[in-house]
Amino acid sequence: MRILGIDPGLATVGWGVIDYNNGKAKVVSYGTILTSKNDSFPDRLKTIEEDLKVIINKFKPDEAALEELFFNNNVTTAINVAQARGVIVLTLSKECGKLFEYTPLQIKQALTGYGRAEKHQIQEMTKLLLGLDKIPRPDDAADALAIALTHSQTSKMNSVFSIK
Repeated sequence: MRILGIDPGLATVGWGVIDYNNGKAKVVSYGTILTSKNDSFPDRLKTIEEDLKVIINKFKPDEAALEELFFNNNVTTAINVAQARGVIVLTLSKECGKLFEYTPLQIKQALTGYGRAEKHQIQEMTKLLLGLDKIPRPDDAADALAIALTHSQTSKMNSVFSIK
């Protein structure tokens, strides 16, 4: 099964594609979608949609997984990122068909067995589980791979959409 993991954002959207077969995960590719703060907000959302479509068409994932948003303080940032996440959810549901989401707690538990794991622990486990020589960079891409790994190791009870 090919899984596309997404770490949502507005300035940076992390993405990672893994193949998961017979209990083993292998990296296919990973990277980021970047938007410029100099572009208008609608243009930034359009960039996310267009670039995500290119990734989906190139790698043809069977399923997609993304992280639920968690914010403490900045309401303005939260609203903008939430709108970007909406574009991501819509694009994934239309282009991929099967979409699942995971909380930060679920991701930490799936990869480390500990819900309060630190970011570096998640990154180290991502590296180990994927058999990589080093932690993937940038962090957003590493997070997206962690989300894809979480989906590969978690029951599919968290389905948001299944269109196909």
